[in-house]
Amino acid sequence: MKTPLVLAAALFLSLGAQAQEKVRFQTDWVASGEHAAYYGAWSKGIWAQEGLDITITRGYGSGDTAAKVGAGAADFGVSDMGAVLTGRARANLPVKTIATVYTYSPHSLFVLKSSGITSFKGLEGKKIGITPGNSHKLYFPKVAARSGTDASKIVWVNMDGGAMGTQLFTKNIDAAPFYSIHHYYQNKAAQKAGQEIVVLPFVKTGFAIYTASLITSDKMLQERPETVKKFLRGARRSFEWARDNPVEACKMHVQRIPEVDLDDCLNSLKATLEFVFNDYQKKNGFGAVTTERLDETWKVVADAQELDPKWNPAQAIDTRFLPAK
Repeated sequence: MKTPLVLAAALFLSLGAQAQEKVRFQTDWVASGEHAAYYGAWSKGIWAQEGLDITITRGYGSGDTAAKVGAGAADFGVSDMGAVLTGRARANLPVKTIATVYTYSPHSLFVLKSSGITSFKGLEGKKIGITPGNSHKLYFPKVAARSGTDASKIVWVNMDGGAMGTQLFTKNIDAAPFYSIHHYYQNKAAQKAGQEIVVLPFVKTGFAIYTASLITSDKMLQERPETVKKFLRGARRSFEWARDNPVEACKMHVQRIPEVDLDDCLNSLKATLEFVFNDYQKKNGFGAVTTERLDETWKVVADAQELDPKWNPAQAIDTRFLPAK
């Protein structure tokens, strides 16, 4: 027979489980060290400590994640802010950025050293892999214009994000869109295939814009604001924990995503954190959006996508629920 103490403990655990609020969180891409803060914190119990029974799934590009969050197939997501702004301005997609993650752009194209391509100009007439809604394609016209490249001469080839690296190594495509933070593990794979990767960073053309951001739907903001607060607290704590405990974060990430090697995770996480924690973040706070950089981001997005430059990008932003600095 169970003692009163055991029964009380069981009741407490049961009530605690009931208090956990189920939320679905979709990232923007294949799970890698870039996402170790999210997945590692899931195993660490940080999300649970905020009262969230979270489920994290991989994404298939920022546009796809934004669309799924807007349709209610996911509660929260990671999406390039450019995809959110475009979706809102063009089709009134009911999604908003609730926090920035990367304060400036790690967008780049990976090419093989053996290809002889050393600049964006060298991509004319070449094939670039892409996933539907991928923000690299959204920004590329602007990058092309700034680098003297004829964007109309680029051939975009749709494919799954997970196949992108292999397609590049086997030379079925000439370039692949990746954040620069993925260079370590992609180059390691390329070396196994007897190749070496050269990075063509978008920032070299003058990019200083917001990119990866945390998003949710208008419905979530209106109906479950406390859930949004919990999620954002969990997100900030996850990144701070990963910054202070990178090895533990990556070990827990690898437990969830065993196909990721520990050294790959550590190098990607280290590179990722430089975009999250920097002088800009220290000045403005985690997740903050400033008018100046938002306006610059919209200027770039509007120009690249031929959207109304006078449209107010603040319509796609809601940072009311960010935790205090």
